[in-house]
This record gives sequence, structure tokens and C-alpha cells, in this order.
Amino acid sequence: MIAATALHAVHGTIAPLVLAADDQEFDPNDVTPGVWGFVITFAIMVVVVLLVLDMTRRIRRTNYRAEVQQELAREMAENAAAEGSTDAAASAPAPSAPAQADAEQADAGPNDGDASAAGPDAASGDERTR
Repeated sequence: MIAATALHAVHGTIAPLVLAADDQEFDPNDVTPGVWGFVITFAIMVVVVLLVLDMTRRIRRTNYRAEVQQELAREMAENAAAEGSTDAAASAPAPSAPAQADAEQADAGPNDGDASAAGPDAASGDERTR
């Protein structure tokens, strides 16, 4: 019952407003965004264009870096293959080398080696401590 009374009261206050709105003539200048709407829209467009240009520049830079890395990897592989073919003939093991030395080299880890040897370790770049 209270809800029906509240609904009737709301209907009684809104009905005259709706009738008054119907009597007024529509003015399209009242609903346009105006100068500030244009300025804000233009500013957003400028920001979006700048972001697109920056994104394009970053994507191109990433693609160029990937191409350069692929080129360097290809050149390193070619150099290793060229050096490997010339070094393979020169560094062939002597037939008189003992089998025990070959077995010790196969079991040696990257930091194993001559204790008196100095210089960076080839695998990790660390100085040898032994």
C-alpha cells in the first residue's frame, strides 16, 4: 500500500514535467559539444597519433634488432664451419696418443683442467681457481 502511494506521488510530480518538455521547441545548439568538446577531441586525436607513431618506431627497432641478431648468428655459424673444416684436418689426434688421456678429457668438467693454467674458463668466463 505504501509502494502504491509512493508510485502515485512520483507519477503526479513527473507528469507535469513531461508535458512542459513537450511544449518546448528543440534547439540543436543546446546539445552540441561546443568548443571545449572539439578541443578535447582534437587533443585525444593528437595523443593517439603520437602513440601510434611511437609504437611503430619501437616495432621497427625490434624487427631491425632481430634481423641483425639473425645476421650475426648466421655469420658466426659460417665462420665456425669454415674454421672447423680447416682445424679438423690440422687438429686430428695422433694415433699414438694413449687411451687414458682421452678418457680423462671426456670425464673432465668445464672447470677441470690443469691447476697451473691461468685465464678465463671457456665455458663460464670465470677465472680458474685451481
